[in-house]
Amino acid sequence: MPDFAELHFLRPDWLWVVPAALLLWLVIRLRTDSVRQWRKVIAPHLLPHLTVGAGDRWRFRPIHLVVAVLVLGSLAVAGPTWEREASPFAEDTAPLVIALDVSRSMNAVDVQPTRLERAKQKVRDLLELRSGARTALIAYAGSAHAVLPLCDDPTVFETYLAAVETGLMPVKGKDPLAALELAEDLLADEPTAGSILFLTDGIAEEHASAFADHAGRSDDEVLVLAVGTREGGPVRASEGGFETDSAGRRLVASLDVPGLEAMRAGGAFVAGVTVDDADVGRVQRRIQSHLQQVQQQDETARWKDRGYWLVGPVAFLCLLWFRRGWTVRWSAVVLALVVSTGCSSSDGERDPRFADLWWTPDQQGRRLFERGEYSLAGERFADPMWAGTAHYRAGAWDSAVDSFSRVATAEGAFNLGNAYAQLSSWEEAVAAYDAAIAERPGWAEAIANRDAVLAMIPQQLE
Repeated sequence: MPDFAELHFLRPDWLWVVPAALLLWLVIRLRTDSVRQWRKVIAPHLLPHLTVGAGDRWRFRPIHLVVAVLVLGSLAVAGPTWEREASPFAEDTAPLVIALDVSRSMNAVDVQPTRLERAKQKVRDLLELRSGARTALIAYAGSAHAVLPLCDDPTVFETYLAAVETGLMPVKGKDPLAALELAEDLLADEPTAGSILFLTDGIAEEHASAFADHAGRSDDEVLVLAVGTREGGPVRASEGGFETDSAGRRLVASLDVPGLEAMRAGGAFVAGVTVDDADVGRVQRRIQSHLQQVQQQDETARWKDRGYWLVGPVAFLCLLWFRRGWTVRWSAVVLALVVSTGCSSSDGERDPRFADLWWTPDQQGRRLFERGEYSLAGERFADPMWAGTAHYRAGAWDSAVDSFSRVATAEGAFNLGNAYAQLSSWEEAVAAYDAAIAERPGWAEAIANRDAVLAMIPQQLE
């Protein structure tokens, strides 16, 4: 949902048109007020009876139309905005680390067939919703182990997931903090904010403060999908039968409700499994909304110009100028300007003379970019990052180099290195990657690209 608390204007100077339009309305009203004009000449008790139209009710007049158009038009041109625009190189789907609890209590059968098998099924359902997004798998009990690093191949993920069993863990117990630390390491080099999903039947209450500390220092959100019931169930033994205590009674594992409530109180997202896929749907929506929230806090991202939303109301009001008796003489000037461009409706947007009347250069470039006309988009964009992106996709490597060279960020240097690599300018590509890594130490993609370039020309750069 849009956060209108961030509402502001990209070009606030245009808002001066609003008081000017209101002042215009006031001046016109005073000049056309017949009662006011005759007030010093005719006696007050006779004035209402001698003034034509003095008792008429209020009517919508041309001046009201002009003021409304000026106010709405100035608001549109001022560029209202309340959310940022994601980088064209940002991932559309957030990276996710799944921490799967494989302690002995996950063999309880209060959820059929067992808690662990139900948790695995929920993981499979979630992977289907994520459409091949980057996902990693951690298995933990008394210790935590990375089963699979971040990957986007669901087939590979399923192979490793199916092999995870409680009997494989070397240390008994339940240590979610070890899993949290390992998940942080897996997400450390990711360029976008990620999420850590715990599938477990409980997290001890004393660990809640450590998770709260993580939330305060990291952009990676923790989510918990609780598997199990309050009543609990007997724990199935790995060799068959059920786990028993020293008296021969079956061990019953119940959901750790106090611990989960402590996690929720600390700000973590906690939900229980359901018989359908509503639970994983909630989890996926939460993962994506968290990514979007973090992107909105990126101070380097551009703000989205929402002024075009007011174009429709302004155009509708302009239709009233064609009413009989409502002639606005300067409307002919606008018509003459449009005709003078010599553009038909089919190619008007391609002609800068016509497009400049309605859109900023970046807006023109974005419309062309979204239609796949990258060459034209690169020529229209004023923003060097977007211009470089368009030139790169069009295969115009030299133009991409010129544009990315003007972006003084780690992303700009990274993209500059890619453009130089396409031109086979190996030394320049390596230098650009080095600049990106210096700006963002440990950037995995930049390091991988630099190593790939070095591997192709070892005799020249070593």
